[in-house]
Amino acid sequence: MELPPVPPDHDALQCYLPERQTVPVVVASPHSGSLYPADFLAQAAVPLATLRRAEDAFVDELFASAPSLGMPLLAARFPRSYVDANREAYELDPGMFEGPLPRAVNHRTTRVAAGLGMIPRVAATGEAIYRSRVPSDEIERRLETCWRPYHVTLSMLVEQTYSLFGGALLIDAHSMPSSASGAGSREHRVDIVLGDNHGEACNADLIERAENWFVAQGLRVRRNQPYAGGFTTQRYGRPSLGRHALQIEINRSLYMDEARHERLPSIGALGQLMAGLLEEMGQQALETLLLRPLAAE
Repeated sequence: MELPPVPPDHDALQCYLPERQTVPVVVASPHSGSLYPADFLAQAAVPLATLRRAEDAFVDELFASAPSLGMPLLAARFPRSYVDANREAYELDPGMFEGPLPRAVNHRTTRVAAGLGMIPRVAATGEAIYRSRVPSDEIERRLETCWRPYHVTLSMLVEQTYSLFGGALLIDAHSMPSSASGAGSREHRVDIVLGDNHGEACNADLIERAENWFVAQGLRVRRNQPYAGGFTTQRYGRPSLGRHALQIEINRSLYMDEARHERLPSIGALGQLMAGLLEEMGQQALETLLLRPLAAE
C-alpha cells in the first residue's frame, strides 16, 4: 500500500500521519531503513548485501495501512547497521572508536558485548563492519542526524496520542530471520514473537488480544522468546503511566526471499493481515486504556 509521506522534519525519517487520529495507537519501524551513506559504505569491510541482512526489510510496507486506520506510522530511513534506534543513545563498544569518548558511554550491556550497540560493531553474520577504528566524533554526528530525530519524533507522537486519549499503545514493528524462529517443518516454525519485556511494558489484555488474533489467523506465536523487547519497549512502555509498548517480530520467510532480499508474492496478503491486526489492536486499546473523549474537530 503506497502512501504519500508527510514532508519529513528530518531526512532520517518518514512520518505518515492519519487525516485524523481515531485510536490511541502509534506504529514504529526502527529497522526498515535502507539508505546507506556513501562514506559509511566506503568504511565497511563487508559488502552491502551483508549489511542489509540486519534490516527489517519491508516492515514499514507491511504496516503501511496504519494512517488509513487512524494511527500514525514512523519509519527510520537510516539502516540499522549504521545507527540502531533500538539501543540507548550511548550504548557503545569503546574499543571500536579512535579518539576521546563521551563520558556517558555505557558499554556494560549484553548487546554491546555481542557487538550490537547503537553504532554496531558487527554485521548480522558476526563479521566486523569496519576496516579500522571509527573516529569518535561519529558518535555525536550519528546521534544528531539519526538517533535523536527518530526518538524526538516518536516521543512526540506517543505524547500527542496520550494527550488526546489519556493512554497510548506503541507497536514497535520488527522482523526476524527464519533461522531465529525454529528450523524444520512448518509445524515447528514460529511465525510471530510478541515482546512486552516479560510483562513490564504492556497491559496484559493488549498482548493477549494480539496473540489470540494471530493464532486465529493460523499463525504460530511465542511470547518474549527469543525477543522480549529492546530499548524502545523499555523506554516507552510504562503501563503505570498509561503508556504501553508491544514489540512484534515477524518471520521474514512469510513475506520475503531472505537470500535475495526480495519481496515474495505473499507480501500483499501479509500486509492485509497486519491491517487486520492494527484494527483489532486499535479497538482493544480503546476498550482497555483509560481514555478521554476525542478533542473536538
